Amino acid sequence: MNAKTISNGILRAVAIIVGVALLVYFLMKITSVIAYLAIAAVIALLGRPAVLFLRRKLKFPNTLAVVSTMVFMVGLFLGILALFIPLISEQSKNLSLLDIEDFKSNINALYFEILEYFGATTDSVDDLIKESGLEESVIQGLDLGFIPNFLNSFVNVLSNFSIGLFSVLFISFFFLKDSKLLQNGILIFVPDQKEGNLVTSIEKINNLLSRYFGGILLQLFILFVIYTVTLLIVGVENAIVIAFLCALFNIIPYVGPIIGGVIMITLTMTSFLGADFSTVILPKASYVLIGIAIGQLIDNFFSQPFIFSTSVKSHPLEIFLVIIIAGLLFGVVGMVVAVPGYTAIKVILKEFLAGNAFVKKLTKNL
Repeated sequence: MNAKTISNGILRAVAIIVGVALLVYFLMKITSVIAYLAIAAVIALLGRPAVLFLRRKLKFPNTLAVVSTMVFMVGLFLGILALFIPLISEQSKNLSLLDIEDFKSNINALYFEILEYFGATTDSVDDLIKESGLEESVIQGLDLGFIPNFLNSFVNVLSNFSIGLFSVLFISFFFLKDSKLLQNGILIFVPDQKEGNLVTSIEKINNLLSRYFGGILLQLFILFVIYTVTLLIVGVENAIVIAFLCALFNIIPYVGPIIGGVIMITLTMTSFLGADFSTVILPKASYVLIGIAIGQLIDNFFSQPFIFSTSVKSHPLEIFLVIIIAGLLFGVVGMVVAVPGYTAIKVILKEFLAGNAFVKKLTKNL
């Protein structure tokens, strides 16, 4: 091996490293565009069965079927938002008519009743707050200098949301209209001899993920019904909105149900401020907790195993480990995208590495 060969190898390795670094930098700069494409792809997967139904059963033209599906989905989204308008309006009205001193006395009374019920003292709670450093954080957070920054952030979020919403709707329309659009874009970067494998993989991924996201909607609907019935029995105002919000947190695996449960119990307790803690607030919160437990038992032992076995064809334990690992590596976002991403990887491995013994065992149910 002469010096020229070694130098060419070094230059080639350096060029590859620089190319990979530039690619990573480029992808980091267009993360918002990638997010728009990912969200649009999910919307297209959810809307795909409706488009196929309109085209095959009702004989709609392709464009009319796509437009009808998009109008339905946007209307559904706006309808969900409209559910929160009465809640916000009512809370605004309550705040405008609120007797601040009476409200403070009710909060203080609830605080002392909770301490008395659990046998705690104000001194022990104060010591705990001081040790945690929470008091200093709250005082620093009350600095009025945050107001301009908050307003700027709010305007930026609103602007980005408007741009993102338009972009997602625009991309979703073309993904639904031409189901091969994303596929053809990916095929540009694939060698000709591998195109057949990739096309087969994409078709399988579309079918599996369409069933998966449909199953997720069914899962959220079941929890929504259970939570709504529970809150209506207890007598909580705006039960439908609260149930929908808390059921929506179930999209985040494992952590989401805990957050939703805490929010539901908190809103239940604050709905009965001024009532006796031991005879009214605690029993009602306990009933809500029982409803949450029933919902989670049904979800864990019926909904999730059904979704994982029939849609993504993976064992619940396998999914559990994948979600935990993704959560440790990428946080909450990783937990949300863990199952779709893992399913796509399994399908691709089966198509491109079908002869590998490990891949055969991993993908035997696909």
